[in-house]
Formats: sequence, structure tokens, C-alpha cells
Amino acid sequence: MNGSARRGLPLTTIRAVRILRALVLLLLCTAAACSGSGDASGTAALPAGQELLAKAAEAMKSVKTVGFTITTEGKPPVQVRSADGELTREGDAKGKIQIEILGALQELEFVLVGDNVHFKGPTGGYQKMTREQLAQVYDPSAILDPDRGVAKLLSSAANPKTEAEEKVGSADAYRIALSLSQEALAPLVPGIQQGSDGQVWVDKAAGRLLKASLPLGQGDASGTVVVTFADYDAPVTITAPTG
Repeated sequence: MNGSARRGLPLTTIRAVRILRALVLLLLCTAAACSGSGDASGTAALPAGQELLAKAAEAMKSVKTVGFTITTEGKPPVQVRSADGELTREGDAKGKIQIEILGALQELEFVLVGDNVHFKGPTGGYQKMTREQLAQVYDPSAILDPDRGVAKLLSSAANPKTEAEEKVGSADAYRIALSLSQEALAPLVPGIQQGSDGQVWVDKAAGRLLKASLPLGQGDASGTVVVTFADYDAPVTITAPTG
């Protein structure tokens, strides 16, 4: 957000924009890298990583809705510590986010619907900004957009290598190591300054992304952000709050 735009917004709106930006960053970055556990099988019989990523990219192009859960491990340099919610291909979303502000954890409810963004803390009612104001930082409809979002990110990954077969929940999945350039991440993650190496898990049957994580930071200020995707194309109704 440029200086003139920032001066035109109240402080509560500016803080909310930063919080929502952090959430979007997590959604997008962690959709490109992953960690997990399970019993690995021999790599000789595993499908090629490039083949699996191509399948995953195609599968993600047709996604209409998805549920997500975000957690953090260690001390990654991000404000968001956890989040969960639902997202539509149109960019509407709802959920809760736990964020660290001045060393204290605060929880925020958010609803993005139509042209408006609604948000509130533990007390008080909802406040509102426009989607246009939020779009000065980021347009969340990019996440599931087949030409700008996760599908394009997966197809642009470098050095993919299938490492193992593992379970993600009850689903059988392939774990793939990969590298993402800063150039590939920049259209989706505002302000990112470096690329990232990570891993992704894709569903063996459907090819969709099931889980992802992104190592962030260095030394004591480092950790991993983990995101899990579920309930693909489940019916989702997102409406503006009334109170």
C-alpha cells in the first residue's frame, strides 16, 4: 500500500489490511511447500516429480472451494500463528486467524464477500473495508485462479523430486521436494524477497494438493508454516455478517 493510500485509511483498517495480508501470504506460500510424516517407500518405483506436479496443477485449476488449516512450528518470522477457514474460487472467504501482536496472541474473525471485507476481534462488532482497499495489498481471488494461483505456482516449480508415498489423514499421497523462485512467488505473495525450497503432498488419486509447508527465517527466528487443504468443492455459503 503506498503512502497516499495509507493516509486515507483509519488505523484500524490499516492494521486489518496487514493482518489479512499475512493470512494471504501464508495461504499462498504454504501452498507451494510441505512437510509431514509417514512410511516412505523406495523412490525407484515412484512417479516422476514433474509428472505429479503437472497433474496437480491441472487438478487445482478446476477447484471451486476448499477448506484450509494453518499452523506454525518453531518461530517463523510471521505474525499469524494459526488460522482456519473456507475459500471460494471467486475469492470470498471466511474463518478465524490467531495473530501475534506485541508478544500477545489475538484472534480475529474475517469474512470476505463481494466487494467488502468484514473483520472483528474478541470484543465489539464487525468493522468493514472494501475489497478494493484490500486489493491494494493483495487480491485473494488469485489463490484459486487457474491462471494466477496455486495451479500456476505448481507448474512453475523447479527441481521436483518425488521422495516417498505417505498418508495425509486418510488419503494416500506422494511427497515431492521442489524449489520455488522469488519470481514465481512474487505475483502471489506481495513483498516476498526470496525463493524457497520445500515439499508438497499431492493426492495419489485426485492429484490435488493436500498439505504444504514453507521453512522461513534463519537461526533463532526460524520455523515452518504448515497448511492443510481439505473438503475440496464442498458446498460453501459465505454471507456478510449482520452484527
